[in-house]
Amino acid sequence: MDHRGGRGRTRPHRGARAGRALTRNLTTERLNVAIRSSWDTQAGPDRRRWVTDVVETALVQLYASAGGPDTGVALASVGSLARRELGPQSDVDLVLLHDGRRSDLNAIAERLWYPLWDSGVRLDHSVRTPAECTEVAGKELTAGVGLLDLRVIAGDAAMTAAARTSLLDAWRGGARKRIEELITAITDRADSFGDAAYLLEPDLKECRGGFRDMTMLRALAATWLTDRPHDSVRAPYSFLLDVRDALHVTSGRNLDRLLASEAADVADRLGVESTDALHRQVSLAARRIGHAVDLTVRAARQVVPARRVISFARRQRRPVLDRAPHGLIVHGGEVSLDRSTPPSGPLIGLRAGALAAQRGLVLSPVTAEHLGSFAPPLTEPWPSEALEALLEMLSSGRSLPPVWEALELNGCITRWIPSWDLIRAEPQHNPIHRHTVDRHSVQTAVEAQRFLSSVDRPDILLLACLLHDIGKGLRGQGVAGVDHAAGGAPKAREIVLAMGVSEVDADLIELLVREHLTLAELATRRDHADPATVDALVAAVNGRAETLRLLLALTEADARAAGPNAWSPWRAQLITALAERVMLQLEGEEVPDDVRSELGVGLARSVLLDGRPRIRIEQQAGGWALIIACRDRLGLFSDTAGLLAAHQVTVRSALVSTVDRIAVNTWRVDAASPVDLPDPAYLTGELQRLGDHDQRVLAPIRRRESRPRHHDHPPYVQLFTGASRTAAVIEVRVADRSGLLYALGAALADARLSIRSAHVTTLAGQAIDTFYVTEPDDTLPSQDRRAEAVRILTRAATGPVAE
Repeated sequence: MDHRGGRGRTRPHRGARAGRALTRNLTTERLNVAIRSSWDTQAGPDRRRWVTDVVETALVQLYASAGGPDTGVALASVGSLARRELGPQSDVDLVLLHDGRRSDLNAIAERLWYPLWDSGVRLDHSVRTPAECTEVAGKELTAGVGLLDLRVIAGDAAMTAAARTSLLDAWRGGARKRIEELITAITDRADSFGDAAYLLEPDLKECRGGFRDMTMLRALAATWLTDRPHDSVRAPYSFLLDVRDALHVTSGRNLDRLLASEAADVADRLGVESTDALHRQVSLAARRIGHAVDLTVRAARQVVPARRVISFARRQRRPVLDRAPHGLIVHGGEVSLDRSTPPSGPLIGLRAGALAAQRGLVLSPVTAEHLGSFAPPLTEPWPSEALEALLEMLSSGRSLPPVWEALELNGCITRWIPSWDLIRAEPQHNPIHRHTVDRHSVQTAVEAQRFLSSVDRPDILLLACLLHDIGKGLRGQGVAGVDHAAGGAPKAREIVLAMGVSEVDADLIELLVREHLTLAELATRRDHADPATVDALVAAVNGRAETLRLLLALTEADARAAGPNAWSPWRAQLITALAERVMLQLEGEEVPDDVRSELGVGLARSVLLDGRPRIRIEQQAGGWALIIACRDRLGLFSDTAGLLAAHQVTVRSALVSTVDRIAVNTWRVDAASPVDLPDPAYLTGELQRLGDHDQRVLAPIRRRESRPRHHDHPPYVQLFTGASRTAAVIEVRVADRSGLLYALGAALADARLSIRSAHVTTLAGQAIDTFYVTEPDDTLPSQDRRAEAVRILTRAATGPVAE
């Protein structure tokens, strides 16, 4: 057995049984029962100390039973046990510390570890001398940070204290060399696990703002290079530990990720009113910890270079202090108030935020705290200087979020914009979104910076970006059944009027908020060549080209802020193409009739000459596409979709259109290069055989679609009345699967219904497919036939249901 470290798994042992009786009360089952019974009688910190005491009492007895001496050997703890923060299912992290003189050390170790394994305790263990601890800490950052918490449980307390002192001395002595390694570890972990403030299923230990960050805060403070914020993180950290404890109890396992399946039980155990409220509190707690880490890291980075570069220090005996307007100063990369400037001025907070954001600086923590404590609400309507400062701050791009966060955490934002509380830390139940509603709104303003010089009213754009999702906060205000865009538009108008915006400008902002989804929905789910699609977009912007430019900028900024899936090259191409098409009409220019690519037009002409299908592979923005031209016929869509599925070609999106009885379909596929796709000539032959009623290639897809399946959520199928004057427009939303498009197309073909065009998208594992359905003679189906099409597509999307 390697006693130098390792994760011990629960396992039986037939040899060493010393101490088994003493660990009877330490079994995980008994501990869980005790913890559950004490949940309602002890608060979080007291409960964690009680759990720690229970475990330590058993460990002290075990150490004595194992023959552990009082000198030269000690049983010490690290991790949550050392910090007295043990959770119901936490690992027990132990170090058997020794002076290197004992000949029976292996026997003592076995009498310690095996009873613990037999009891079902999750054990992380090592056997080391103090010198070995220091050596390991010097080589491994994670181990070094963990050993800073070293605390004696039983045995030689003086040796343990001396070892911890040595570790701290070594840590401080090497801090200047290791500070960048520590900071890199923090940023790498955040990149890998994300931010607990914004995820629906955050890992409370590993995410930014979680337990690892608190450990790093303590490690940074232990370097003596910087102070650690205490009061601002103590309560948030304690709350996250409470969430972890509840998660351990409800799940019955060592689980640190707040899974959606556990969230309701965790909220109930903590007495939180709903899962949304739980996510909101987790978000705010993680924000405070993450913000504290950012400030501490920044302070540490400032200290190290200043002391390393001696020549610079000699030239600059005193830190540079830059006086800015309105009683503000810039000092050490921070914006602060001059000593003579009171924090209670009505405009000073906005001006400080604008200055910091525009210069890429941060607000001094003391200044941000004072602004939150003393700055009063703004009068309504705002003074013009206040609105100017807000717009200046919003226009700063990437420098905006940290400044906004500092103001928001200290209560300034909700004091200036009371309705901001509607979306503050509001979770997004949509896998496309990477942020909470408030953070997404700020990020939308960040993304809008690229358009500020290309629109006539950048101020209108920024305010619309900031408030476009304000309606999502109305769900908890008794406003149900209303689309968040339609519901939020009047609220946005109310907010900007309070800011001092004119009635005319407030009307335009209200329009942009109400229609901020319209362009994307029309572009990705409707036929661009259908006059009804163009008419709908023209109506949405009141027939004004400049309003369309603002809407296009808002749409792109919103999508970029949501995440890469929301602004994929394919979606960008569709949205931009429809906007440009309508822009030409609004500006009186000639609008082309054919919306197909030049390659598609060429292939269609070739098909007209000899009637044979044509298939080409084309590189498009963000990937590869199969351009397939073929004489249109009933069932062509399902045959093509089935052919691709039979050859394991994953379709990410598709645009299917028919002009002059020639179907030109663009299938965007999941492929790194053309060699990953079947040979176009081979596919052409297969498609021709399908046209001759040879369906053998589709047999595997038919068998797969005939198998019963489980559905977590039923499909959503909707008929959009008025979306087209010549076709029935039906949207299908369901979990994506191989063969889905074949099943949908085949169902319509079997009912003698034709697909004139299809607009297929896959987002976050969900298929969002829109079909323009006609009779075989290209006429509009009757009302009964439209209802039949909805029923057919619903059955096909569902498929056979497993019992």
